[in-house]
Amino acid sequence: MSQVPNPVYGPNRFKLGLFNANCDGGFAISKAPERWPAKWDDIVKISQWADDAGVDFILPVAKWRGLGGEADNLGRSYETMTHSAAIGALTKRIGMFVTVHTPVLTPAYVAKCLATIDAATHGRVGLNIVCGWNQNEFDVHGIEINGEHRYDHGLEWFKVLKKMLEGGAPFNWDGEYFKLKNVVTDPLPLQSKIPVMSAGFSFKGRDFAGQAADLLFTSVSTIERAPSIVQSVHDYARKYDREIQVFTSSHIVCRPTRQEAEDFYYYFAETMADRTCLDQMTAMKKKTAGSDTPESERADFNPEVHTRYRGKIHPGSFPGSYTFVGTPDDIVEEMVLLEKAGLRGAAITFLDYIADMPFFLDEVLPRMERAGLREKVKAEV
Repeated sequence: MSQVPNPVYGPNRFKLGLFNANCDGGFAISKAPERWPAKWDDIVKISQWADDAGVDFILPVAKWRGLGGEADNLGRSYETMTHSAAIGALTKRIGMFVTVHTPVLTPAYVAKCLATIDAATHGRVGLNIVCGWNQNEFDVHGIEINGEHRYDHGLEWFKVLKKMLEGGAPFNWDGEYFKLKNVVTDPLPLQSKIPVMSAGFSFKGRDFAGQAADLLFTSVSTIERAPSIVQSVHDYARKYDREIQVFTSSHIVCRPTRQEAEDFYYYFAETMADRTCLDQMTAMKKKTAGSDTPESERADFNPEVHTRYRGKIHPGSFPGSYTFVGTPDDIVEEMVLLEKAGLRGAAITFLDYIADMPFFLDEVLPRMERAGLREKVKAEV
């Protein structure tokens, strides 16, 4: 077993993950020509930058089709397990999550992949479980998503996987969704406990996370509402005598002055917003998500639910993603408030990672260290 804890369990009070860089668009619903093109050599470059800077993990997104609209955001993507195996071999210490759609891949297949990547990265793999919502994507596989029971299926899937990764003799499984014989996997991962994350805002999503996940990525509408959202997640986990860390996904627009940041944000997220894509996403959510959360609480149906700490949310922000806009000091100020509200980190995206990451790493990370959110990266011997 690995003796070094996965970086996601490291000492930083507010952890950062490089998010969505395996897909084009930078998590912005925008037609701006500066949008991230997701070229492989650039993905390698920014992953190594993040690794050297002490970013805690890389989280790729599993996509089979784009979101439509004029730009077809996320239409170009690299598969997450092969992505993480390759990037893991080219980095030294950063955590490497894989994102798995439970309706597509069997627990036995995923167990084998996790063990392989964990061996290749010397104990750095993590698992992000996605139960599915976009039927257009799963049509590629000829799979029908059941919006009401997707989390029930996902939970049984997870229980099979968990039993496999505990090791032991082959077993049979006679469940509601899986009928399996002689289930076993060898080798086992190096880690005794692979970190598991899920993403969701609905009550069913929180309940699923309470049973299966160590980390939940959820929408944080405002800093003011963050404490109650975090408390709700903890309440669900306590029902199962478990603890869970709460993270959010985020989009970073960081510039030397607040006006520069606001102007650029307005340009790509208002002037160049892909409204056709947003309309299609909302229609698909209504059709297949089966959420038990009122539409009035969801950013994809009611954008006014989400407001920034300062300034307005523009439609080109991905629904539910926390948007940081401002100077390095502004960004860190908000991160301090989120950490005080109970969040333990954020997965960060940029419109163009190559153009935007160096300034963020050079200016924001040192300020986070001074604010006590992160520890200084130790030089490798």
